[in-house]
Amino acid sequence: MTEPLRVLVCDDQMLVRTGLVTIIDAQPDLEVAGECGDGRAAVDLAGRLHPDVVVMDVRMPVLDGIEATRRLAGAGVPHPVKVLVVTTFNLDEYVYEALRAGASGFLLKDAPPAQLLHGIRTVGAGAALLDPEVTRQLVGKYAARIRPAESTPRGIPLTPRELEVLRLIAEGLSNSEIAAALVISQETVKTFVSRMLAKLDLRDRVQAVVYAYRHGLVT
Repeated sequence: MTEPLRVLVCDDQMLVRTGLVTIIDAQPDLEVAGECGDGRAAVDLAGRLHPDVVVMDVRMPVLDGIEATRRLAGAGVPHPVKVLVVTTFNLDEYVYEALRAGASGFLLKDAPPAQLLHGIRTVGAGAALLDPEVTRQLVGKYAARIRPAESTPRGIPLTPRELEVLRLIAEGLSNSEIAAALVISQETVKTFVSRMLAKLDLRDRVQAVVYAYRHGLVT
């Protein structure tokens, strides 16, 4: 039998946190590893409990969810943790900054329980929670502040086809749409995506889109 996904819940509102814990613990394939009410506690607990997924609020005392996410999943973290941001703000700057900090996706707090559970399982499996179009809209909204002055990509260790796949991901295309655009199979697309993520040391499509905008690969 597969071991359940271990989840750390971090939210400063006790009522919300209790609700999240109750919903998660009721699932046979999920298990609440711990809970806390601020970002610093989340970082400390994650270091001790080694959860598979951290469900993270954004606005919290002591240490906010963005900085906590950066410490758990940001660039240079030796053993990054998968973080699912849960917020009251849709396509908000806070959410974007959390994704830049290393989060694998986000959900709204008013999302139905089934969507929350699907989100935890998706992030736990190593996939990005955001669908391609939402990813494009989210990152595109703040692209100007991360796009470099010089837009010509240099020093990017990708083959021309891998670079093409990265651009198409950043433009919001799904694997099936990329396959159709390049006239290749979806399995081949998955291979290119896996190679591209590995070469750039990225965990998922969300980080790939941020990378593409940061390096001026899309406008």
